[in-house]
Amino acid sequence: MAQRFLSSAFMLTVSLSCTYLCYTIFVGRTAVMTGRPHLAGRCPPSRLAGGKKLLAQADHRQCAWLEAAQPGPPPLRLPATRWGDVKGKNLSSAPKLGSKKLPGAMIVGVKKGGTRAVLEFIRIHPDVRALGTEPHFFDRNYDRGLDWYRSLMPRTLDSQITLEKTPSYFVTREAPRRISSMSHQTKLIVVVRNPVTRAISDYTQTLSKKPDLPTFEELAFKNRSQGLVDTSWNAIRIGMYILHLENWLRYFRLSQMHFVSGERLITDPAGEMGRVQDFLGLKRIISDKHFYFNRTKGFPCLKKPESSGQPRCLGKSKGRTHVQIDRDVIEQLQEFYRPFNVKFFETVGQDFKWE
Repeated sequence: MAQRFLSSAFMLTVSLSCTYLCYTIFVGRTAVMTGRPHLAGRCPPSRLAGGKKLLAQADHRQCAWLEAAQPGPPPLRLPATRWGDVKGKNLSSAPKLGSKKLPGAMIVGVKKGGTRAVLEFIRIHPDVRALGTEPHFFDRNYDRGLDWYRSLMPRTLDSQITLEKTPSYFVTREAPRRISSMSHQTKLIVVVRNPVTRAISDYTQTLSKKPDLPTFEELAFKNRSQGLVDTSWNAIRIGMYILHLENWLRYFRLSQMHFVSGERLITDPAGEMGRVQDFLGLKRIISDKHFYFNRTKGFPCLKKPESSGQPRCLGKSKGRTHVQIDRDVIEQLQEFYRPFNVKFFETVGQDFKWE
């Protein structure tokens, strides 16, 4: 009788052990398939509370053996071929946003008028992508060809405008014809400033690089006592705006040109940039909220964008203190420029009030 009882108990133990083994394997496979490996290898609580001690001990030994033999399923991994395809082929061959296009708009002048400020301010607009450096293609690098020029441009979407800035274009005689041959539809931005102030700023910049430069008065006049201005000096010649404009009007309509006041760009940057946006056919996004006046530099700076920790002002070379010039010299130059200014105002239909 006792032998039969032990035999029955042994068979019951084996049966329970096999059942539990199947349960554990099923749980492990389920964990792998469902991505929940924490379910694998766990022993379920005994459902034989108060049962025979022999069965409880057998159940405990079986659970320990299973945990030792099956520490848990390996982590899920993508097949090597598919993962390599994702890392290498698919992402590297994904098309980049936009394409490089020839500029649809250009800031063509003038030097020391405020062209860098206009460029930096208009770049805030999401529909404008601008080249940060001056390529000097239409005055110095024209022999490199349009493909080289296009390769310099930032990538743009079809809805965006590509823009570049080279202020020396305005006084380069060949530039209007060359730009027109690229596209008759190019929009041109010219930043102008009181030609006397512009000449002094130009001289101040050159003096910072060449301390042994002759005085401003010596360079500006052939004979100061007679009031003979030296128009061969580049700093003087640039300010004769109407002469350069007449060359541009041989190739472009006046409606394709927009003239920005360098003075108003300082006192009312949002207003000037609003008109630039209108000219380019853009929605007015750049407004007063983007600017603050930097008293140290003496001109407006861009407020801190959300993506940056610092406000953005123009470089150290901008806003430097001008060389002091005698009042008599300034008045002589103002008298010299007056007829050029009057004709310029009449041609563009704006009075920049430089008197």
